Amino acid sequence: MAPHSLVPPGGRRRGVLFDVDGTLIDSSYIHTVSWWGAFRQQGYDVPMASIHRHVGMGGDRLVDSLLPEGRDRALDPEILASHGALYASHWPSLRALDGAKDLLAQCHTGGLAVALASSARRKDLKVMKSILDAEAFIDAATSANDAKNSKPAPDILVAALEAINVQAADAIYIGDAVWDMQAAAALEIPAIGVTCGGVSAGELRDAGAVEVYEGPRDLLRNLPSSALGRLLAST
Repeated sequence: MAPHSLVPPGGRRRGVLFDVDGTLIDSSYIHTVSWWGAFRQQGYDVPMASIHRHVGMGGDRLVDSLLPEGRDRALDPEILASHGALYASHWPSLRALDGAKDLLAQCHTGGLAVALASSARRKDLKVMKSILDAEAFIDAATSANDAKNSKPAPDILVAALEAINVQAADAIYIGDAVWDMQAAAALEIPAIGVTCGGVSAGELRDAGAVEVYEGPRDLLRNLPSSALGRLLAST
């Protein structure tokens, strides 16, 4: 893991938090298919469009939101395990989104502490970090294992902030899901949305995004005029 970015003399430590699935790794639709298969194994026929709209939530909340309230909840752990196994079968197909590594590098080189704040399981996050191939630019990474409550609760973001020793007032969060925007809003962290996870710019703005870009490369192209660029300029 990279050493923490330096705090400017007389200044405050500033940082950027990144969601991973759908933001840095092109995996949102793979999660959709994996949840669909896990539900089908237990006899639930949930439309993929409905599933995709909930991707980015913690798995426990996603299951609770999509399945009938009166179901046998004793089967929920099996559904979660099935999703994990199906998703793992797609690990070889996972790819970093264009510009993901370059964006992480730019943030780190610019003096920001960089943290991954993901709802993924620890084993999935480990795989995605290897795909990003950007360990030198990442100061900390937190997963679902580091939070009591999953997104849209802000627990994972709190854990990431603590891991890089940055206050919420000195951070920006970048994510692709409505739930990311809501988690950031709970801590009053400005959130930048990206549409590469399949959620529209309008939905992200309605959920609280201060800006929306197509993906990491688009954000890099517009960095000087972005909220992230202004944070970099303040370091």
